[in-house]
Amino acid sequence: MGQPVGMKQQAWTIGALLDWTAQHFTTRGSEYPRLDAEVLLAHALECRRIDLYTRYQETASEQGRARFRELVRQRLEGCPVAYLVGRKEFFSLKFEVTPAVLIPRPESEFVVLECLHLARELAEPRILDIGTGSGNLAVTVAHQQPRAQVTAVDLSPDALAVASRNAVHHGVADRIRFLSGDLLDPLPRDERFDFILSNPPYIAHEDLDRLPVGVRNYEPLLALDGGPGGFTVFGRLVAQAVDYLVPGGHLIIEIGAPQHEPARQRILAQGQYELADTIYDGSRHPRVLRARKVG
Repeated sequence: MGQPVGMKQQAWTIGALLDWTAQHFTTRGSEYPRLDAEVLLAHALECRRIDLYTRYQETASEQGRARFRELVRQRLEGCPVAYLVGRKEFFSLKFEVTPAVLIPRPESEFVVLECLHLARELAEPRILDIGTGSGNLAVTVAHQQPRAQVTAVDLSPDALAVASRNAVHHGVADRIRFLSGDLLDPLPRDERFDFILSNPPYIAHEDLDRLPVGVRNYEPLLALDGGPGGFTVFGRLVAQAVDYLVPGGHLIIEIGAPQHEPARQRILAQGQYELADTIYDGSRHPRVLRARKVG
């Protein structure tokens, strides 16, 4: 980070660093310039974000400034803030994230909310999370529903390691079983669940090059690429899940807005699901589909 013209060295207070960096991010087109500056500076100074404002007039140490300068450089190259600081909040819980896992998004909280709403009447709901990534769905459900028994599956051993650490951190490791493998392949054929949750890869392969650089160049392709139209993993999951749900059990699956109507038609075409109304996210985009196994 260069020295702004006319600013004396002793003027590099925490407040000055925040203001200058937020403005710099703004000129570079950052979506959340002030928030990015706050999160990165708090990380560099090893303090809470709120402490930045109680220390607003304090002069930042050279060591802290150096760490901050490097974080800002990487952010300007496109690296997501969550990877730079190694964590992301989801459902008011802090999750460790690394480049091995997709960064949790607020939109996925609608999957959790729907599951918790339906599971509240069950004594010990059996819940399966397919493609667990950081474990944000599995860990959050286990944390919010103390009676739940949760299984989480992922194809990536590195992702499972992150998810396992998150389960330990939030005190639910004793109620989550982690399995490595492709979709439902690692499960015994006779096992059944009340809920199957998933945020599968749903970006159409042909659209990957149009993703923002922070997603395209940094987040794991395995968690993004849904194949042609975005339905390769979705279709396999919908077909397999019906054999692992109890009668009346629910498949709750996140989708991208472009997949909305085709995804509903694919679920109905399976012939063994009763499809509920689509759940829309806070931006009024179609985000979550829920299908109940009939028969």
